[in-house]
Amino acid sequence: MVRHFLRLSDLSVNELQSLIGRAIELKRLQLQGSTLQSCSQKTLAMIFEQSSTRTRVAFETGMAQLGGQAVFLSPRDTQLGRGEPIKDTARVLAKMVDIVMIRAKQQSTIDEYAGFSEIPVINGMSNELHPCQLLADIMTIVEAKGEIEGRQVAFVGDGYNMCQSFIEASRLLGFDLRVATPIDYQPSAKYLTCSKRVDFVNSPADAVQDADVVVTDVWSSMGHEDDTDRIKAFDGFQITSSLLDQAKSDAIFLHCLPAHRGEEVDDFVLDDPRSAVWEESGNRLHSQKALIEFLLN
Repeated sequence: MVRHFLRLSDLSVNELQSLIGRAIELKRLQLQGSTLQSCSQKTLAMIFEQSSTRTRVAFETGMAQLGGQAVFLSPRDTQLGRGEPIKDTARVLAKMVDIVMIRAKQQSTIDEYAGFSEIPVINGMSNELHPCQLLADIMTIVEAKGEIEGRQVAFVGDGYNMCQSFIEASRLLGFDLRVATPIDYQPSAKYLTCSKRVDFVNSPADAVQDADVVVTDVWSSMGHEDDTDRIKAFDGFQITSSLLDQAKSDAIFLHCLPAHRGEEVDDFVLDDPRSAVWEESGNRLHSQKALIEFLLN
């Protein structure tokens, strides 16, 4: 049966842990200069309804390093942009490529596509979830802390796709998550009760207190850039060096990027010694390579 990666829960706990271990191994092999051909002659189609830097570069580079190739498709380049039904595109591409990654405005688009696809489909980000980013985040935490189970993670900011993916991850991987977000920007209802390991708190300080990991995301996610009311609503939710000081002394800071310096983070946190964002960003490559291998082989 074809396997998809539309959300973290599409993998079992053992599969997720194994995939993270493989990502760390692939990173080590690359640093050693090893050449892999585990996906030789395989082709990945990448469909983007929204812009991307890390996701696109990591998938393109990853396929090349694994011996395969990637094809980039935007709505302007495909019949999807001219109204072709999703199910028709899914059936056609399945006859031509081996695996598909989709970044869509709506999670329902990705779910519908996967329902008609005979080949693996990867969620490259939607309005609801960002599971590929979580793979890199989990990998970064494991590298820094040895394990993620039992750790205290703080998420400060918008209860959007990144927050919702962290909620799902807490249930699967057994870490505690404290979420601080304005009341009008909390996660959707189904994620509010998705995990028993999540505690919704009143302030960023309450979330960050004694945390092992501090996470934030932009206040204006894709599709919400023109919502000026958001900036007012998130007053007081900026991650500053002094706020980070309230976490554990060996805490790390994560941000999926791109960051809006001066909004969700001040001008210094991204370059703080406690910041792991650059390693986290680079880990997109290795974790996505491990994901491709898993789904294809």
